[in-house]
Amino acid sequence: MTHIDPLDPAELARVGLRLEVEGPVTTVTLDRPATKNSQTPSTWLALREIGEQLAPGTRVVVLKGEGDSFSSGLDRRMLSPDGMDEESSLLSLLQLSDTDLADRIGVFQEGFTWLRRSDIISVAAVQGHAIGAGFQLALSCDLRVVADDAAFSMREPMLGLVPDLTGTKPLVELVGYSRALEICATARTVSAAEAHEIGLATVVVPRAELDETVKDLVGALTEHMHGAVAETKGLLRSALVLDLEEQRRVEREAQVRRFRELAALMANQ
Repeated sequence: MTHIDPLDPAELARVGLRLEVEGPVTTVTLDRPATKNSQTPSTWLALREIGEQLAPGTRVVVLKGEGDSFSSGLDRRMLSPDGMDEESSLLSLLQLSDTDLADRIGVFQEGFTWLRRSDIISVAAVQGHAIGAGFQLALSCDLRVVADDAAFSMREPMLGLVPDLTGTKPLVELVGYSRALEICATARTVSAAEAHEIGLATVVVPRAELDETVKDLVGALTEHMHGAVAETKGLLRSALVLDLEEQRRVEREAQVRRFRELAALMANQ
């Protein structure tokens, strides 16, 4: 399995990514504008490595796309028998056993799941196309700042495939089962306005204001104590799956940790 060093700009550029770290903010840019930032398995492996070697002290991760689109999803050349010059066809995975193939997909998924870590808040800055794997990458983030020209679509069924890069769960959580099924089964396009209406988009802004809006949001997200923000994110995530009594318990335990940390800080002043 290919190993990508996320600290080597040349290696990241080869798979169409760019990484910038500025204090507590890490920005990951999909950087293949000529193909509307299409993705390959190497993209997913590199994202996985970035997550595993995330800069210490990172509080916010921003995902964005270079050029006119966030990401057009899987590079269709990966589905041809010959693949691409630098990568084998995805069809070569069919040589694996069912178990090994599922395990390989599991590794690809790890390029997306780290964005849900409780110690960071992830923000997708979405303009233009967010298709298939691009849609799922945006769904992997906690928040989605969306330009008014954004267009979301889950195209996997058109290819005879399913969304397998961890996008199904957040989609259902955000818009509900019925709407999620309709969006996926029809593979239709969801406009920015509709995305905001149904809860996919945190906020929609004119395209020219996207970068500044993300910058302002990042500033607000890093303004308060990291421990309090991280604990709050954990509580909101657990509220999706725990009953009231269990949620009350984890709230109490989280608050005890906060009191202890605050007491330690005051003692050291």
